[in-house]
Amino acid sequence: MTPLPASLNKALDQALKEIGDPGPVVEIRSQGGGCINHASQVVTKKNQYFLKWNPQPLPNMFTAESLGLKLLAAENAIRVPAVIKAQEAHAGVPAFILLEWIDRRPSFDQKICGQQLAQLHSQSLAPQFGLDHDNYIGSTSQYNTWHADWVSFFRDQRLLPQIDLAQRNGRCGHARRQKLERLLAHLDDWIGGVPSKPSLLHGDLWGGNVIWDEKSNPVLIDPAVYYGDREADLAFTQMFGGFSQAFYQAYQETYPLEPGYQDRFEVYNIYHILNHLNLFGESYGYSLDAVLRRLVG
Repeated sequence: MTPLPASLNKALDQALKEIGDPGPVVEIRSQGGGCINHASQVVTKKNQYFLKWNPQPLPNMFTAESLGLKLLAAENAIRVPAVIKAQEAHAGVPAFILLEWIDRRPSFDQKICGQQLAQLHSQSLAPQFGLDHDNYIGSTSQYNTWHADWVSFFRDQRLLPQIDLAQRNGRCGHARRQKLERLLAHLDDWIGGVPSKPSLLHGDLWGGNVIWDEKSNPVLIDPAVYYGDREADLAFTQMFGGFSQAFYQAYQETYPLEPGYQDRFEVYNIYHILNHLNLFGESYGYSLDAVLRRLVG
């Protein structure tokens, strides 16, 4: 059994009792795949659970994750793990989030994933773009102040904070900043002029954040939710791969995209390239510079 801190063990026992699982915990298996938090499979005589925890967490990270999962779950469009309990660090107890355990299969049904994501985007509408709280994209703060206009939201709440952070990190020199400023000045030319609706987005939709359940149906994990233009979600699926043509075809058949999407998706992915530049360094600077050359010269 992989040991947990004693204070976390006590909090975990209490959380399990609150949902009617008297324990005891018979096994804790360390889980890989994360670079921010510790992750474990918790096995009791009655059930299995997924536990993420951190003794030095980012403020409200697990609370934000819990809220995001609950927003996605409420739409009943695509499966997410059920939240059992989220608790921030206090009195020597590490922050943690306890989730439903998903028995994973080797692959998910790409067609169903496309259909269900389209359903989520088509039904989960809000009056404005943003969210009533800030959250995180990876370990970077993500700001969600409400905006009536999508272009201004994407400029002021997505691109500008990442650009300013890159400059503070020494990863946005004068020439790179100039090109980014040129992009910002003409952002409306790229992503304006098409109808935009505030759909509930997963927000961090790369292949590693889709797992598959016992029926090979897709399950979304690790969200960075907000209400935005759905094209921003679709764009990130293209950045690292993992989604097949069947996924995109099913999405398009269920909720067709506006013409010209292929001319816009690279603009949306600049947000994620900047975030990776800030998180992982200059190896992503080359990707950023290449996109900027194509877009603004």
